Amino acid sequence: MFYIKRLYRFILKSFLPLFLMTFFICLFIVLMQFLWRYVDEMVGKGLEMSVLAELFFYAAVTMVPMALPLAILLASLMTFGNLGERLELLAIKAAGISLLQIMRPLVIFLIFVAIGAFFFQNNVLPKSQVKMWTLLLFHAAKISRTRYSLKVYFMIRLAGITFM
Repeated sequence: MFYIKRLYRFILKSFLPLFLMTFFICLFIVLMQFLWRYVDEMVGKGLEMSVLAELFFYAAVTMVPMALPLAILLASLMTFGNLGERLELLAIKAAGISLLQIMRPLVIFLIFVAIGAFFFQNNVLPKSQVKMWTLLLFHAAKISRTRYSLKVYFMIRLAGITFM
């Protein structure tokens, strides 16, 4: 039978909400950095909202490997900071439990997160990057072709009127 100690459940309950919160905040920050980098290629080009939503989804999937380590670091610092601030860490240490034993559930959980991140980066990430860049470059090329053909059309039309 698989049994988790009450202390380990307590530490994981303290860690998981902070981990999820910091992960989505870090992902949002990295996604906004992507948006600021490519805003000039997207705004005013006549792209539909569905295309922009799909592009942001693929960009968010692409940015997961950058946000994950930051989220792990911030969540673990916040977890042990909160435990220390509420003197729970002191009580656990006074009970004779070493710091390595206190950190054991997080280490085990983060090993599983690392394995999941490896398979995510190996299987999901290349496909999402290909789709994101194809979407970005396809619409940029389609828009630039449209602009070029409009310029040629107006130049020929103006040349037909003969303003020389």
